Amino acid sequence: MFNKILCLMAVLVLVSACDTLGMGDGSGGANGAGGNGYGHNGPAKAGTQEDLVVNVGDRVFFAFNQSDLSAEARATLDRQAAWLKKYGSLKVTIEGHCDERGTREYNLALGERRATAVKNYLVADGIPAGRVKTISYGKERPAVLGDNEAAWAQNRRGVTVVTP
Repeated sequence: MFNKILCLMAVLVLVSACDTLGMGDGSGGANGAGGNGYGHNGPAKAGTQEDLVVNVGDRVFFAFNQSDLSAEARATLDRQAAWLKKYGSLKVTIEGHCDERGTREYNLALGERRATAVKNYLVADGIPAGRVKTISYGKERPAVLGDNEAAWAQNRRGVTVVTP
């Protein structure tokens, strides 16, 4: 009985976390961009992760087994670069992610290529390389659970995270 209650509480925490980040209110869109800058507690504080998610977009997506940037990804990264120039003291970490298919080793390498592609684009757009770190999580941190193309497409991503 205790385990059931504990599991229920964990699910509630996860659902409320999604809602708090603006994921459940329809303002975000698939890449976390396009919102009006307002979460449940008013406008996002300038120069924060929430500001990046709500007003710019924190992630780009990749095709299966690819690390090249699509036109949509480049447009998101152009917005990220402008945002990073505006907040010149911020540093970020680019997380490379993959879907669940493939070996752990292969996906770690692919995730690294994806993170590096994002970093290289931002650096080419004028962001100093020292402000941008990369890390690959491979398939270890899926954004969406599921064994289908819709879930896999959301997991093939590069995510920009403001470094505290």
